[in-house]
Amino acid sequence: MATSPPFPTRPPSPGDGVLRHPHWWQRRWVRYGALSTLLALSGLVILALVRRQTGTEGFVVGLGLAVLPVPWLIAAFRWLDRVEPGPWRNLVFAFAWGACAAALIAIVANSFATRWIATSTADPAGADTLGATVIAPIVEESAKAAAVLLVFLFRRRHFTGIVDGVVIAGITATGFAFTENILYLGTAFGTDQLTGDRGIASVTAATFFVRIVMSPFAHPLFTVLTGIGFGAAALSAERQHVRRALLPLGGLLLAMGMHAFWNGSATFGRYGFFAVYAAFMLPAFGLLTWLAVWTRQRELRTVRAELPAYVLAGWLGPGEPFALGSMRARRMARDYARHHFGRPAARDVARYEACATSLAFLRHRGRAGRAGADFVVRERELLDELWRLREPARPALEYAARAAAPPRPVYAPAPPYWHGAPAYNPYRT
Repeated sequence: MATSPPFPTRPPSPGDGVLRHPHWWQRRWVRYGALSTLLALSGLVILALVRRQTGTEGFVVGLGLAVLPVPWLIAAFRWLDRVEPGPWRNLVFAFAWGACAAALIAIVANSFATRWIATSTADPAGADTLGATVIAPIVEESAKAAAVLLVFLFRRRHFTGIVDGVVIAGITATGFAFTENILYLGTAFGTDQLTGDRGIASVTAATFFVRIVMSPFAHPLFTVLTGIGFGAAALSAERQHVRRALLPLGGLLLAMGMHAFWNGSATFGRYGFFAVYAAFMLPAFGLLTWLAVWTRQRELRTVRAELPAYVLAGWLGPGEPFALGSMRARRMARDYARHHFGRPAARDVARYEACATSLAFLRHRGRAGRAGADFVVRERELLDELWRLREPARPALEYAARAAAPPRPVYAPAPPYWHGAPAYNPYRT
């Protein structure tokens, strides 16, 4: 028996039923290949420029000293990102962009602008000061912000809040600072080779103390402001176009202003640098660190608040919201799976935790009216993935929920009545 469709249909066109392949420039491997080629070429060019300025020996020394803070900074940002860990390829891209593309843009643009100002004004000293306090902050922060913008636009699924913005911005700035430190330390070593200075009195030691010991967080601190702007934009509803445009721009302007103030501290007198460092940089670093940690704890509270709805629907076990909302319980679940079922099971539990966290954030955005048009599709994908991984994950998380639960107070039975009056019970109201 034939039935009519419940809604009008358009007449068939010649192209109907034919699978349309994307254009060659729309294929994923083409985009990845082009981006990888761009970063590789930028890396080769920046390598040649830095080596020409520092010399081979200075480059090796600068590389060995500049790499020291990199593992610590990356570990700090990865710790911050552990609630909903993003894919490694995003972090690799961010670091490579900062170390190669952004550093190349900064070196070329800063050198050109400073040389043009010096030629126009016939004041090389003034040109250097203007370049450090005005040109460099604008150029460098814009170049680093480009990586955050690219991840925000093309990896939107993994860019959902402030923590994601902080992590991508921080990793990008870490890569940029790594290349810049090679240049500064290598140049300082070359200066010491010419003057014969050695030990603590050398320019290399002073540069190492200022850039590696005192302020390894300087560039990440500046660019994190841009990341916070993009993260706040990610939390905004899609229809709030003005807000989504102004927040990243405001974060970028703040990053430029802080960067300019820091670079200009050397012109504030003999102790201007140390005064700015103690009165401005350290408090700003402490404030942003507190904000990042507070945001991380807020994400865990969101996980505990949103997942019980899926427990009632039968998708999650009763103890999973508590376990997934505690980093200690998560670690216990992975250790349990590794000990009882092997490393593949531990990886499955980690994947389960990440998917459940993404599901909680997705539901939170949906209830706040900030979910995208693909909310239902994305929710179903995450639920299917959780269901696929439930065999190793559920027993591990239920164990972790029991083991990590706070102990319940044990109350002694009330003593018998004495002379018709109940004995004193501090818990009786």
